[in-house]
Amino acid sequence: MKEIKLDILAFGAHPDDVELGCGGTIAKEISNGKSVGIIDLTRGELGTRGSAEIRDSESSIASKVLGVALRENLNFKDGFFLNDKSHQLKVIECIRKYKPEIVLCNAQDDRHIDHPKGASLVSDSCFLSGLKKVETNDLNKDQLAWRPKAVYHYIQWKNSNPDFLVDISGYVDLKLDSIKAYKSQFFDPSNNEPETLISKKNFLNDVINRSADLGRLIGVDNAEGFTTNRVIGINNLNDIK
Repeated sequence: MKEIKLDILAFGAHPDDVELGCGGTIAKEISNGKSVGIIDLTRGELGTRGSAEIRDSESSIASKVLGVALRENLNFKDGFFLNDKSHQLKVIECIRKYKPEIVLCNAQDDRHIDHPKGASLVSDSCFLSGLKKVETNDLNKDQLAWRPKAVYHYIQWKNSNPDFLVDISGYVDLKLDSIKAYKSQFFDPSNNEPETLISKKNFLNDVINRSADLGRLIGVDNAEGFTTNRVIGINNLNDIK
């Protein structure tokens, strides 16, 4: 089987995290020729609406909308996965398999407990993946150490102060279409399941309004926000919007 090397690998604690948090950025990077993959940590089986099987189908549709090169699910337990050795090794296997230059992952501080857990799990695994004495294998073949050049955390429920913003003007419709693929999760007057914070009628409008508000801060139509623990370097002052 031909090995796939990705430019960007995006992790989400649940299916739809990536689309909501950085769907516009992914769509833009793919349009610029970058190869992007998505790894979901859980199947979102504890979600109030829908089911794990429905989420599987919805995430497949969303992947086609964005045009990602691949999508996998690690089948960790929704709500109960940990940032421990066994979980780290599974994430490290993915990082070493696809050798991304950049990793995107959950918010470091957020309302849902899985989001900061996912953030620390992926971030710690990116560091450990660069240590050659941490042994992993794929298809019975020893994997070589690999550490991404950067790990960035997309903003989610909380309006965290971003360290930088990505201009996604022109990609908002693709982002919204990828989110709408998760039909069971969002507003549908024919759905009799209990209402949630994200199934309210105005939620999708709020997603777009947030991107517009973030875009306003840098003088563009729409943007997505990220945080990082690393220092950001630029070539010259003209790189700053």
